Amino acid sequence: MYAAWLGALLVGLVLGLLGSGGSILTVPVLVYLVGEPNKLAIAESLGIVTLISFVGALPFVYRGQVSWRNVGWFGGPGIVGAYLGAYLSQFMPGELQLALFAGVMLLAAVMMFRRTASDSGQDHARLYWKVMLDGFGVGLLTGVVGVGGGFLIVPALVLLGGLPMHLAIGTSLFIISVKSISGFVKYIDVLGQAGFSIHWDLVLIFSAIGIVGSFIGGKVGSHVPQARLKRGFAAFLVLMGVVILWQNVTALVG
Repeated sequence: MYAAWLGALLVGLVLGLLGSGGSILTVPVLVYLVGEPNKLAIAESLGIVTLISFVGALPFVYRGQVSWRNVGWFGGPGIVGAYLGAYLSQFMPGELQLALFAGVMLLAAVMMFRRTASDSGQDHARLYWKVMLDGFGVGLLTGVVGVGGGFLIVPALVLLGGLPMHLAIGTSLFIISVKSISGFVKYIDVLGQAGFSIHWDLVLIFSAIGIVGSFIGGKVGSHVPQARLKRGFAAFLVLMGVVILWQNVTALVG
């Protein structure tokens, strides 16, 4: 179990260092270090992501760095998408969910390798119908594979919602928390019908360690080159994503 707590600390550290991406490690830690069944790990990941992102959003709320209009435009459809994704998960084998999760890891790596959206101060066109559509799609992904999706939300808020980067990050954290809790609530019902129950002690301890790690990472992050960190983490995601994809595709076809 000590390896699991170290994994929780790593999730928080990455989140604090990079501002996003840490939650994508939660499912692999729960599956491969804790030994949780696939579906249970995805559900518990949503509970953990909810708590960590909500606590992470509080300083931004205090400083007035959350765009509540964009929380509504993006978060509203995201809540619906996450709930629907959690509902649809009961018709998918756990191996398929983890294979899709591996695909999301590879997508996250590509997004990190690419040049991220910058806070240029330009007045981007506010394409709210695209923001809503993106919110629903990311929410659906959240419900199916148990990731927060900050690596997709932040660019969407900057490029489609017209937000400066400092507002996009705080808004993204709050959106992640509200849509993740939506998927988590539905998973409690879905897992109950399948004879599983959430390990609340694991969710709470993992979240607490992750929150501590995020504060440590936030302090250290200002002294570390972000571009190099993101490239290194992206390479790590590619390696993990390929391994997880291979394992679960082999299980599905074999």
